[in-house]
Amino acid sequence: MKKLIQFKNIVKEFDGQLVLKGINLDIYENEFVTLLGPSGCGKTTLLRILGGFLTPDEGKVLFDGVDIAELPPYKREINTVFQKYALFPHMNVYDNVAFGLKIKKEPKDVIEQKVNRMLKLVGLEDYGQRRVTEMSGGQQQRVAIARALVNEPSVLLLDEPLGALDLKLRKEMQHELKKIQQEVGITFVFVTHDQEEALTMSDKIVVLNAGEIQQIGSPTDIYNEPANEFVARFIGESNIIDGVMVKDYEVVFEDKHFACIDRGFAPNEKVDVVIRPEDLDIVPKEKGKLKGIVKSVLFKGVHYETIVETRSGTSITVTMHVSEGKPVINTEAKEKMSANDFYLDIEDVAELTETDIIARADAQAWDAETEDWISINKVEYEIEPKIGTYSVTFSTKAGTMVSARMFVREANRVASTEYEEEIFAVNFFKTVDEIKESMALDTDIKTWANASAWSMEDDSPVEITEVVYDFDWENIEPGDYQVTFKTEGYQYMIDTTDKYEVGEEVGLTFGPQDIHIMKKGSY
Repeated sequence: MKKLIQFKNIVKEFDGQLVLKGINLDIYENEFVTLLGPSGCGKTTLLRILGGFLTPDEGKVLFDGVDIAELPPYKREINTVFQKYALFPHMNVYDNVAFGLKIKKEPKDVIEQKVNRMLKLVGLEDYGQRRVTEMSGGQQQRVAIARALVNEPSVLLLDEPLGALDLKLRKEMQHELKKIQQEVGITFVFVTHDQEEALTMSDKIVVLNAGEIQQIGSPTDIYNEPANEFVARFIGESNIIDGVMVKDYEVVFEDKHFACIDRGFAPNEKVDVVIRPEDLDIVPKEKGKLKGIVKSVLFKGVHYETIVETRSGTSITVTMHVSEGKPVINTEAKEKMSANDFYLDIEDVAELTETDIIARADAQAWDAETEDWISINKVEYEIEPKIGTYSVTFSTKAGTMVSARMFVREANRVASTEYEEEIFAVNFFKTVDEIKESMALDTDIKTWANASAWSMEDDSPVEITEVVYDFDWENIEPGDYQVTFKTEGYQYMIDTTDKYEVGEEVGLTFGPQDIHIMKKGSY
């Protein structure tokens, strides 16, 4: 793994007091690194030196082998998310995220594509026009992250960004941050004094005390063999499952009848079934009251937080057509241009706009020498709400043109009467370079396939939690590939001292006293 950042003998003094005492630290590409320590230990000072907001009194800061200690923040491939987010209150979410791109004077259509992609990545695709002052703390944090990531930095610095959130939201955002870091595939440097945050999210933890590094290691190493007094604190969770109280002392969930110790509910009343993680035991598959597959294992210090899926969600499979995708070259104008064929549902034809077509075809134009984006100023097409193949041509002001095909087909949907939900996605076309250059492939694949899911009861959106494919995106070659999108099924969190492997088939067991029945909405 390549060293991206190197701190070499960093010394910093404030008012005669040494805050950093010769820090030496290597940070690698794609790592989630946490600087952990008490207030005043020097972690934020080190982060601000990396961001360019402070200059070290001694030492070097190497970025990709080049000393950047004297380089101003705006010239570094680094963005920062602060605890207070520093959002513009007079702007809506979209304009906050787009601000940096507008300063760079990027074309409007390029800005729109980048911003919408980032809003989808952080789960705010429907909040673009909302004012940030109307957002919750967690939503504001996502806006700040999107604004930082839209500039495509090599490193994202996060200075205690979860400190202002309540406990439950903070825990949720821990998982979201890790998920985002894994999707975008860049280095995150995170500062916190919360041991649980450090253990949950990090690939590597750097423990600081009084301006010196006490220990560097994985979460497992830091917890099992600590070099200082820091210990992890864990907070309980609960599994909440939809159920029906058939009668006193008998409840049904996951289509099975279970004995419980609760009574006093109406016959066949819908209830919430609550089972705490510590009350579930993992056993051999044949001995389980429920059977499932281990989906993830997260080290929490004294135990493993294990997620077991007992029933998968609704799924749909589409074809991704991958081509070599050579761009059109306009030698005279020194421009290049590309566009992909794409599928379109027949029911979407009536409301089709030029912006939709550009996005679906992923049409792009750029300067052949500088590779700066160029705006597409004309989209020419004729299409009818009938199944068939139609042509569309994209043009720049200089006359560079590229054509693509629109395949109008019946909507590709899968409905699950078992889960009362429906999932939708379309086949799509991509080039080898587009796949290899993706910063967040799972999110991009969802966007390219226009994948979505919703409840058949009330049309509320249902999250697509998994994107499954079997190709190596770094070495992909032209051809057809199958991609499957899945919604979430039933999953249980179990606290166990035994470590299980992801993909392992297991059983879950519990007793009547472990089942807690709650009225709907009361828990």
